[in-house]
Amino acid sequence: MEVTLLIEAMDTSFRLMEDARSQAVDLLNTAVKLTSETRTVEEKNIQAIFTGAQEAKSGFQNLVLTFIMLFAFWVLLSGKYDLFHLTLGVICSLLIAYLTHDLLFANVRVGDTRVLVYRFFAYIPWLLYQIITANIYVASVVLGPKKNVNPQIIRFKTKLESDISWVTLANSITLTPGTITMDIRDGEFFVHALDQKVADDLHAGEMEDRIAHVYMEADHIYVQDALDVAPIFGKLKKSL
Repeated sequence: MEVTLLIEAMDTSFRLMEDARSQAVDLLNTAVKLTSETRTVEEKNIQAIFTGAQEAKSGFQNLVLTFIMLFAFWVLLSGKYDLFHLTLGVICSLLIAYLTHDLLFANVRVGDTRVLVYRFFAYIPWLLYQIITANIYVASVVLGPKKNVNPQIIRFKTKLESDISWVTLANSITLTPGTITMDIRDGEFFVHALDQKVADDLHAGEMEDRIAHVYMEADHIYVQDALDVAPIFGKLKKSL
């Protein structure tokens, strides 16, 4: 009888211990789950704050850079350096920059703005050189004895993607003597060319390639994309 009672007591004790262990495991799992969920929420909040800060920083940088570019053109084109005209230039440039800074740097990733500005200013000397050489060529065609003028309208589909790059290409074509951009329809350019040589030079696509390089479009690969892929490649390499 006493042995039976002892066995039942031990069985009850083991059952209580098992229940307590199960409850402890459940509590531990719940705590781990809550901690994981809390950490995920915190990480998302931190990421949202960081992304917002980066976007705000990028927007401010775009505003400042747009203002500097507009004011520089104002000073160059106005030719007035007195206090009144400079102040007027600052006000106008700041207002226009505030309204349009997201157009010049549309779809530009954080950290790429300075690269874009550097490449844009590097593109200008090349464009000026093309304008000078085109002036000489057009003058030789018009003033030459043979006058081999063969005007024609050419059309081509651009590989550029954004409106600002289209505008840059269209204006670059028009600024270069011998060619005028007539229309743009869904990325297709209609250009009036003075003769076949001018048309062939445009079809060569060097101007389009340089503008694609400026705005990081078409075949351009973001440096950040390579940095994002590098850790994945490293893990795959270690697993092989």
